[in-house]
Parts: sequence; structure tokens; C-alpha cells
Amino acid sequence: MMLLFVLSFVVVCAILMALLFIYITSVTYAKVVRFKEEKFYLNPKSGEKEPFPSIEDEPTVLLSVIVPAYNEEKRLPAMLEECLHYLEEKLKTNPENTFEVIIVDDGSTDKTTQIGLGYSEKYGSDKVRVLTLSNNRGKGGAVRLGMLSSRGKQLLFADADGATTFEDISKLQENLQQLIKGQTRDAALGLVCGSRAHLEKEAIASRSLFRTLLMKGFHLLVWLFAARSIRDTQCGFKLLTRPTAKLCFPNLHIERWAFDVELIYIAEYLNIPTGEVSVRWMEIEGSKIVPVWSWLQMGRDLLLIWFRYTTGAWKIRIHS
Repeated sequence: MMLLFVLSFVVVCAILMALLFIYITSVTYAKVVRFKEEKFYLNPKSGEKEPFPSIEDEPTVLLSVIVPAYNEEKRLPAMLEECLHYLEEKLKTNPENTFEVIIVDDGSTDKTTQIGLGYSEKYGSDKVRVLTLSNNRGKGGAVRLGMLSSRGKQLLFADADGATTFEDISKLQENLQQLIKGQTRDAALGLVCGSRAHLEKEAIASRSLFRTLLMKGFHLLVWLFAARSIRDTQCGFKLLTRPTAKLCFPNLHIERWAFDVELIYIAEYLNIPTGEVSVRWMEIEGSKIVPVWSWLQMGRDLLLIWFRYTTGAWKIRIHS
């Protein structure tokens, strides 16, 4: 009995010490690290490097599409073809539908940057720009730097694999207009998430019981500890207003897979209106997510997000 008590005491002390260590070593306010060479993009026609704008600047195009890409030389072209074809057709029908696509190469070791520059040369650097990161940051870090370098009134991030049908952005834009109705135009806040929740039954039917339990467990953790307004937090197809991006992305601490959850957590904390819209989606070969390990990592990050914000180890800075 005494041995059990001692062991329990040791375990509790170890847990408390670990939590104290996490609290002490946490950086209260998120820091955006950006190397000098990441502040410029190459204009293929002039051969000169030009500075990216800032999210603090006034918008000069309607839509910015941020495409995080890590070793995506094989899947990126199909996604860009679909994306740019849709955007060009929209521009033809209405000259106000101006756009830019920012491909963020997240420290790739393949020809991802070269692929992006090929499209920049074809369409012009006013429409397609490549932001090449000095080293791999993770999807969240890549999306954040792309957002902070954008010019759009509306900002979308979309996965490089092209798993989501790009023209479904129109559904997100319609929902976003509903969310910001009645708000001041230059300060309108809203975040709309593409969702695969309607495909969940089909996904469960094709998964093993173990993977299904992991998925359900992850969704439960998300609901309990982080985000309650969005069912599918991980779909890489999210649209937000510029003021929303300006508030949320400088506050992101998580730079890898769970960054979506923290983004929604921050939006809910700041009472930013959120929406969720079903989109067409299909599995594309070459996913960087390792089903079991990645979910376990995201589960760990969820608990850390909850603990750090709840204890005040992490705080949200409200930018004016």
C-alpha cells in the first residue's frame, strides 16, 4: 500500500513538474521569424528580386490564394492549372475579380520553386508569386508567411495537392458575404472553412476500426479543448477577410498540422464570425500526413493549445 502511494506521488509530481516546465518555457506572444531573403520574390521577366507587400498595407486585389507546398513538384501543376483557369475565367467576366496566387515553398528539396516560377513567368509576377522559405517551417508557418505577404481583400489558403475542387471557393465567398453583412467594409471580420464532414460516413466505411477510433478521438479532443464552431478543422480550404488575417495570423504559435485548430480557436476567442461550407474533395496520392503518428502529434498539440491558453502561458495580442 505504501509503495503504491509513493509511486502515485512520484507520478503526480512528475506531471506537475512537466506542466510547470511547459508553462515556464512557453513564449507568451507569438513571434514571426522571417529571414531577409524571404521578404522578396523573383520577377522572372525582369530577373530582379522585388519586396513582398505587408498584410498591414491596403489591399490592391480582390483575392489572394496562398498555396503552401513542400516537395510538391508532381502534384502542384495540376492544382495550379485548375486554380488559375478558374480565376482567369472569373477575371474575364468581371474586371474587378483581380487575384494573386502566392506559392510558398516550405523548404523543399525538389523543384517546387522552379515549378512555381514557371507559372510566374507565364502569368506574370503580378498574378503569381513564389515565396521560398529558407528552411522547412511546417504548413502553418508557410501559410502564415504567405498571408502576411498578400495583397487581397479576401484571402484563401488551399492545399497544393488539389484535393478540393477549386471552383467551390464561390460557396465560401457567398458564405463570407453573409458573415460580414452589416459590418464596416474596411474592418469586416469573418472566417469560412471548407468542410468534408458530409463525407465522414463514406470515410469511416473505408477505414480500419483503429483509424476510425483515432479520428473520432481527435474530433472529440478538438471539440473539448479548442474549437466548437467548426466540425472539420483540418480541411485545407479556408477563406477569410483581410482584417481577420491581420488579427489571427500574427498570433499563431503552432506552425505544423494543428495550426488550423489554433486559428479557429483564436477566431472564436476574438468573437470573429465563422462558417463551414461543404466542398467537393477527393483523396490524392502523396499525402505528407502519416495517419497514426500525425494524429497523435495533433492530439498532443491540441492539449498544449488548451493548457497554454488556459493558464495564460500563451496570450493573444490585439493589433490596432
